[in-house]
Amino acid sequence: MPENPAFDCSQCENDLTRRRFMKSVSGLVVAGGSLPLVRSGNELEAAPKPDSAAEGAVKKFYDSLSGEQRKVICMPFNHKKRMEISANWQITKPRLGDDFFTDEQRAITDQILRGVTSEDGYERFQRQMSADQPGGVTRYSVAVFGTPGTGKFEWEFTGRHLTLRADGDSVKNMAFGGPIVYGHGQGNPKKNLFFNQTKKANEVFQALDAKQAEQALLETAPLEADVPIQGSQGKFPGVSVGDLSSDQVELVEQTIKTMLAPYRKEDVDEVMSILKKTGGLSKLHMAFYREDDLQKDEVWDIWRVEGPAFVWHFRGAPHVHTYLNIGIKA
Repeated sequence: MPENPAFDCSQCENDLTRRRFMKSVSGLVVAGGSLPLVRSGNELEAAPKPDSAAEGAVKKFYDSLSGEQRKVICMPFNHKKRMEISANWQITKPRLGDDFFTDEQRAITDQILRGVTSEDGYERFQRQMSADQPGGVTRYSVAVFGTPGTGKFEWEFTGRHLTLRADGDSVKNMAFGGPIVYGHGQGNPKKNLFFNQTKKANEVFQALDAKQAEQALLETAPLEADVPIQGSQGKFPGVSVGDLSSDQVELVEQTIKTMLAPYRKEDVDEVMSILKKTGGLSKLHMAFYREDDLQKDEVWDIWRVEGPAFVWHFRGAPHVHTYLNIGIKA
């Protein structure tokens, strides 16, 4: 991953201004997993491949583009736009619903979206896009970096409250091909499309004893886009999962399963392989924040899971913005 990927939230209802964070990852050795979340099999297969379903559709999409289309939405693999991420931005100017794209290209884009998500994730993100952007998926944008089929490449999909990627493991050391975002503009925390994640995370909090809860519950959350990979020497907020009982750790595992549920098997397996390589769940910390408890019900709307190779910041107030960044730092 090149240095200093940039996060930009400035377009989303006066949220954060563009921020930059440190070099996040390098040198991942993919490991097979014995953790319950990792399926058995060849340990080198725990990542998407150039011929995975989504990546195959990316090549088909790229091959369908005219020379003029490529000038607008295709860029070199190391173009700076590939390292940018935001809760609300268009990576390229054309929208999927514009005459710029053909019906065939829109259909292939749908294949890619289905390929990088689970069945539940596909439906959930479709509902999110329809709720957050009049016109839904037709108002989102795509870009292709590099040349699919001939080396490193990445397809990226962006718009309001959503970033998705497919890279066939071109970006070594990173799950999802780089940091990604999801969200939902619903202001009632119990009606947003990702409240199931907050509910699961808060089950962990409710299971903590008084001393653990004191460690886990903090006053003020870090900025949502502050999600650098810190490595083994990092300092992480909240309570250490390694200090929890087996029953409590099981709740953490259930929470992570719920967090990862919207994404395809290959990306989930890569995430868990990275976790295994960097010490497993015991190296994670969980933090909850009193700030912006929307309904004053002590169901904490802002929470964070972080460890040496894993950062997942869920900001549920005033509506959902979630930034995740998972990989191994050299």
